Amino acid sequence: MQLLLIASTLSGIMNKKDLGKYKLPNEPGVYIFLNSKRQKIYIGKATSLKSRVASYFGSGLMSSRGPLLVKMLEEATSLEWEETPSVLEALILEANLIKKYQPKYNSKEKSDKSFNYLVITDEDYPRLLIKRARELLSTTNGQRGSLTTSEYKHVFGPFPQGTALKEALKVVRKIFSYRDKCKLESKRGCFNYQIGLCPGVCMGQVSKADYNKTVRNITLLFKGKKKKLVEKLGVEMRKAAKAEKFEEAASLRNQIYSLEHINDIALMEGGNSTKSGNTQRRIEAYDVAHMSEQNRVGVMVVLEDGEPAKGEYKKFKIKTTEQGDIAGLKELLTRRLEHIGEQGWSTPSLIVIDGGKSQVNAARKVLQHAELKIPIVGVVKDKNHKPKAILGDKVISNMHESEILFANSESHRFAINYHKKMRNKNMVK
Repeated sequence: MQLLLIASTLSGIMNKKDLGKYKLPNEPGVYIFLNSKRQKIYIGKATSLKSRVASYFGSGLMSSRGPLLVKMLEEATSLEWEETPSVLEALILEANLIKKYQPKYNSKEKSDKSFNYLVITDEDYPRLLIKRARELLSTTNGQRGSLTTSEYKHVFGPFPQGTALKEALKVVRKIFSYRDKCKLESKRGCFNYQIGLCPGVCMGQVSKADYNKTVRNITLLFKGKKKKLVEKLGVEMRKAAKAEKFEEAASLRNQIYSLEHINDIALMEGGNSTKSGNTQRRIEAYDVAHMSEQNRVGVMVVLEDGEPAKGEYKKFKIKTTEQGDIAGLKELLTRRLEHIGEQGWSTPSLIVIDGGKSQVNAARKVLQHAELKIPIVGVVKDKNHKPKAILGDKVISNMHESEILFANSESHRFAINYHKKMRNKNMVK
């Protein structure tokens, strides 16, 4: 993992004007507030370092984060940050830095006992589990003491946000399937095995050596050593190919690709929010409907954590005189994005477009003009209007294929119904 570390010191207490002296990137990473003694007093992660740090100097900090962080800012005199390739890596780096430096305002903001940890059990087939700190505290004479790790091979954390850790593990598990709750020597595979998220420990489908190799890979990732992990997998892939184990080599190649192209939309929303714990995955899908350019309409449908949020669906009458679906799509997206930041118009984690390369490129131009970085995928249809391909980031497409296709189908249904309603209404006139 190649990280960029930049530090800058200001004289006196930090304020909003001081942000102009920093050239914070609009990229994921970790930010660190320091006091006049160069002590690290608060560490946090961000989807966008620029917007996240700026949020601390807004008028709503007291109401959204409370007086403790207001006090932290009064003590802070400088800022450091490290840029990371993804939000997942920012989450891991945040936990490792909090463990290393134990900033006082991180522990004051949230009780140490409520922090979350990822533990890897000390078994032949280790399980990966999320534990609260209070579950790991040793007890002596009825009093809780220090963290105990005797039952575990590894303990990673603390992670301030348990929801974000759960979402991170969903991303990791689609790259390296692992065991969590399944029992050994089961007659029937666990649910996660049936959907490809458990390697078959329960059914004896994987050897102890191969499974522990997977655990070591996950361990390297959570130690913040992604670069070393990718190099290791590359060596294994070349060895497998040389030995003509082509299926194994292809699997390793896919793992390398996924690690190098992590685009964890499940974590994006939480990284932008000033309210802790908000990691809801929001997918918005758009479609345009008309008949010979008459009664042109557009719609937006919303999935939140995979479920339709019908109260968030929106309808638009297309106003532009420029003909074609692309012109209608550009207007639809432009009008929707004008509401970014307003109540009831949450920022999407992913945008799904009905159409091919031309539609996706048009949507990207609208986002660029609005200075927004949101992943976009397009659903391409065959002559029978059935999905045949998903354009865009392959990792996102593979990880969220069912949600993307469902959102696209729902947007098409909603658009057609709205178009028919408008057409019938105008025919009556």
